[in-house]
Amino acid sequence: MAGHDIIVVGASAGGVEALTHLVKNLPANIKAAIFIVLHVPAHGTSVLPRILSRAGSLPVSHAQDGDAIVQGRIYVAPPNYHLLVKPGYLSLSRGATENSHRPAVDPLFRTAARIYGRRVVGVILTGVLDDGTAGLMAVKMRGGVAVVQHPDDAMYSGMPRSAIENVDNIDYILPLADIPSTLVELAEIPVEEEVNNSVPDEMEYESDIVELDMDAVENGNRPGEPSSFSCPSCGGTLWEIQDGDLLRFRCRTGHAFSSESLLAEQSDALEDALWSALRALEEKSSLALRMAQLMRDRHYNLSAKRLEKDAHEAQKRAAVIRDVLSKKDGVVEGSFTSESESQPIIYDLDDL
Repeated sequence: MAGHDIIVVGASAGGVEALTHLVKNLPANIKAAIFIVLHVPAHGTSVLPRILSRAGSLPVSHAQDGDAIVQGRIYVAPPNYHLLVKPGYLSLSRGATENSHRPAVDPLFRTAARIYGRRVVGVILTGVLDDGTAGLMAVKMRGGVAVVQHPDDAMYSGMPRSAIENVDNIDYILPLADIPSTLVELAEIPVEEEVNNSVPDEMEYESDIVELDMDAVENGNRPGEPSSFSCPSCGGTLWEIQDGDLLRFRCRTGHAFSSESLLAEQSDALEDALWSALRALEEKSSLALRMAQLMRDRHYNLSAKRLEKDAHEAQKRAAVIRDVLSKKDGVVEGSFTSESESQPIIYDLDDL
């Protein structure tokens, strides 16, 4: 009888240190396969397998499409691919980003829960925002075990805190130092499969759409209700999904957002819009002043004054926007995209 032998781990900011400690303290004979998603730049080069290989005794590699699942191995999601769990093997997908990331934590957790049910252990470590919360919900829904790093122990408490606040009946909230031994113990505990624990339709849909399954993409009975918001990635309509107290959004093509990640994306879009507005106002002012000088050279003084007034008004509006963009006391926290980042991205929107 199998134990809790499918261990899925998600981390973001501060994750390299946390994962290094975790792997360093796992024995080579652990009776489980371990799958890791760390938020990394889509077009960067990840050296995480090399770091983790040096830290511990378990073999570590980037997952390859079609890899067999083998106990005592660690599989790391490569940049720009979602890592998905299949029956006995792994799949890599270039499906739509979730919570602005690819790889993202939720698809790994969701697909593992879909296939292996009660055998899955979901582990949420340090990170900002809330990727992994919906995935951990899926693990618990299918009878798996939820392990969360204590927020006070995490370098960044956003991901652990979100999981604790939104996922019911978390099994373990632990300091990082206690997580490796807990995973070893869980791997030894026999798990009886529940015959009647069927996979919810919503989980099936969300697992399929990340693989760009056309039946899922074209499914008119997608979960949730149409919202008034548009997808910041593709501009399509977002469908609102309510998981307990967790509000999520997904568009037709598969981009998925928690409410926090959607807010962060909207903040990014707003900042981009402000920079565009600033450029347009600066160009308008510059052109108006140039035209005013031409009018004065031709002795059209009234026209010159009107253009100078327009330039002055554009400069005033540009100054307001520039002041907003230059402030540092932000209130909207953005998401991390690199394991090397050490501070949250902050945007100031107080004056808008």
